[in-house]
Amino acid sequence: MNPSNRYDISDLPEAQAEPGSRGRVLRNKVGIKSKRKMDEAERVALKTATDKLLGMYDAGHCFTAEDIQGIHKIWLGEIYEWSGEYRQVNVSKGDFHFAAALHIPQLMADFSKGLLRQHTPCRFKSKERIIQALAEVHVELVLIHPFREGNGRVARLLATLMALQAGLPPLDFTGIVGKRKKAYLVAVQAGMERIYTPMEKIFESAIRKTLKAREQQ
Repeated sequence: MNPSNRYDISDLPEAQAEPGSRGRVLRNKVGIKSKRKMDEAERVALKTATDKLLGMYDAGHCFTAEDIQGIHKIWLGEIYEWSGEYRQVNVSKGDFHFAAALHIPQLMADFSKGLLRQHTPCRFKSKERIIQALAEVHVELVLIHPFREGNGRVARLLATLMALQAGLPPLDFTGIVGKRKKAYLVAVQAGMERIYTPMEKIFESAIRKTLKAREQQ
């Protein structure tokens, strides 16, 4: 997306840049103008939210679209006015366009009644079935991209909560950053054709890395 028109000019707070940020930071409740400072604020808030969320849902909980909105709100509620609300602007990454904002409420309702009901609670006996559940839910949520900001991190939070239901420790997602992020994005895009194998491989690697680190503690 061209940085010069990254944010639409409209009356929607989610479509506006913070005054003085040169268009690099979304309008926010705390007046942050620096992207570096906003990245840090979101990171700290994510750590706090994760600690809170890990104790909120039991092993038998079936997640819903409303839960996902709540997760987003718990994380970004102190930073953005629109936290927990579905976006009303269309967004893209490069040439890849996520779901149109107009369709998000219905898409999330279908997601809740479909994949979330099918794959949560994530208490399957085989590792293969757990990985399948994590990959399909993750890909489809990222493709819908329901929020203005933070979709990937919310999807990873949900995956962590699902993994806990399966008896796994909090997952290590460091394997999808840096040079490896391209493979992750390719795996997300493969989901457009309902091909989840690439994302299954990413989750298999994350689980293996997480368990190995746990064994070494």
